[in-house]
Amino acid sequence: MTKTPVRQQNPVDRRKNFREVSLGYSEDEALAEARRCIECGACIAGCPVGVDIPSFIRKIKDKDFEGACRIIKESNCLPSVCGRVCPQETQCEAKCVLGQGDDPIAVGALERFAAQYDTKKGGLAACCGKSVAVVGSGPAGLTCAAELAKLGYRVTVFESLHKPGGVLQYGIPAFRLPRPVLMAEIDYVKSLGVEIKCNTLIGLTYDFRELRSDFDAVFLACGAGLPYFLGVEGESLNGVYSANEFLLRVNLMRADRFPEYDTPINIGSDVAVVGAGNVAMDAARCALRLGADNVSILYRRSEAEMPARDEEIEHAKQEGIDFRLLTNPVKLHGEDGWVKRIECVEMCLGEPDESGRCRPLPMEGSCFVLPAETVVIAIGQAPNPVLIKRVEGLETDKSGRIKVDENLSTSLSNVFAGGDVASRDATVISAMSQGNTAAEKIHEKLS
Repeated sequence: MTKTPVRQQNPVDRRKNFREVSLGYSEDEALAEARRCIECGACIAGCPVGVDIPSFIRKIKDKDFEGACRIIKESNCLPSVCGRVCPQETQCEAKCVLGQGDDPIAVGALERFAAQYDTKKGGLAACCGKSVAVVGSGPAGLTCAAELAKLGYRVTVFESLHKPGGVLQYGIPAFRLPRPVLMAEIDYVKSLGVEIKCNTLIGLTYDFRELRSDFDAVFLACGAGLPYFLGVEGESLNGVYSANEFLLRVNLMRADRFPEYDTPINIGSDVAVVGAGNVAMDAARCALRLGADNVSILYRRSEAEMPARDEEIEHAKQEGIDFRLLTNPVKLHGEDGWVKRIECVEMCLGEPDESGRCRPLPMEGSCFVLPAETVVIAIGQAPNPVLIKRVEGLETDKSGRIKVDENLSTSLSNVFAGGDVASRDATVISAMSQGNTAAEKIHEKLS
């Protein structure tokens, strides 16, 4: 039996709006998909946070949708988020035994369906008398805070921006993660007793030494906000953005609603996005919705090496994004200080490099030029050094990530770290997994 398809906005319509692309399951569709599950439990091994997937699917079969959500929330405090943005196809669904000869169960779509029946908020646990500071309100920070609050700790989350959510708030567009859905999940974390303080940059507005003296333990989950650039001539031209800035302007500063909000992006007719991860897909699809006529993804390898989820690549293709593969930018050309063209060379694939992927090699004499009034660089990021450089004795690796041991402990006593600031995994669910681990290890340390 094949997977029950998830309804979507028509590509012709959705490329002009920021409404959610995936429309989710109806009750009948969810029941039909749940009934395909044989409840073998193989999928649990693929879930980084250990959700009891067969049990929540069984509740859906019984039409106990609130019960299904409660089971998920025993391990996952952000089910509506994970049901939308987690790469289930490489995790829980990849372990599904049905997938060996047929379509695997649509675990993510069922999780999203169950999450909308979350009618009960958390309650305050008995206070154990100890306090923990969490730096960063992204998926790792929110998860750690929620789990510690359940154990009775007084938890305060510090967020440098004016809204909580971290990368969920500023990095993922509304057409993938609607903001009311995200804020409902954050409200649940608050209902457990977690306090979230925004506009607070640890290391500047709050000295880290004071923070350590004010709390019994600290969990650093401040993400990776320092973008990588190509290092080619012309990157300082106007109209050239890092993906971080571009998506932050759209998602958090509402550039999509200029002039109602004073944060415009000068899109122009032709947009080039360099990179092929999920962030690149998000930037390209945002540019299309902001009015660009032609949006191209430039990637130096082939489609087989693209790190983005298959679903995101397919959605981008449906919406008309042009994929220029085996293409590498070498120079940006401008006029009057603004980018106008991007010079590229064609690539071929050689032997595998240290990442295991085929090394891209430039082809001699293959240079060509594309029009580009906006260029977005989406080739990855490193931790922002604003906090790290101000913390004496905090050890980091060559990439600037905080060094942690198997317990997520740093070189400083009672200071832990997780998520993108300490790991290269760079997925929401892997960050949440580290948030769970951090809460467990902090509890062991303090108790």
